[in-house]
Amino acid sequence: MGLRDVIAVAAGDAILLADKARAQDVKQAVDILRQKNLSQADEFMLDYRPWGSFDRLARGERFQVKQIQVKPGAKLSLQSHHHRSEHWIVVAGTACVTVNDQVSLISEGQSIYVPLGAKHRLENPGKVPVILIEVQTGRYLEEDDIIRYDDVYARA
Repeated sequence: MGLRDVIAVAAGDAILLADKARAQDVKQAVDILRQKNLSQADEFMLDYRPWGSFDRLARGERFQVKQIQVKPGAKLSLQSHHHRSEHWIVVAGTACVTVNDQVSLISEGQSIYVPLGAKHRLENPGKVPVILIEVQTGRYLEEDDIIRYDDVYARA
C-alpha cells in the first residue's frame, strides 16, 4: 500500500517487483535465473495455444502433470510422441478423443490412456470448455517431442 511507480509481475511460482525506472533491468533478473539453472527464466507455468491453454501443475524427472483447457469447437493437432505416453482425465465437459483408429467420447470423471507412439487428437465438440488433467510419463517431456500429422492451425 502506498507504493508508487512499481512494476509487479506474478507468474505462477515467481514474482518480480521492481521500480518502474528500472524496467530495463528485468533482463538482468532473467540472466541471474538462467545462471542458477532455474526454469522460471524460460518456462512459464501457463501456456496459451490456439485451441486453449495448459497449466503445468507438477514436474519430476520422468513425469509431468498439466491442466488442459480446450475451447468449444477447438481441437489439438493429430500427433504422436517418441518419448512419452499420456493419460487424460476429463474433469469438465466432454472430449472427443482419437487414439490411433479408435474415436471415443470421454465425459467428466472418465479417462483414457494414450500409449507411447500412438497417433492421437483431442477435440471439444461441445459448447463449454473441456478441462482435463494430463499425466505424461517418459524419459523426455519437452514440447518439441510432438510429431504433427494434421493441424487446423497450420503449425509445423
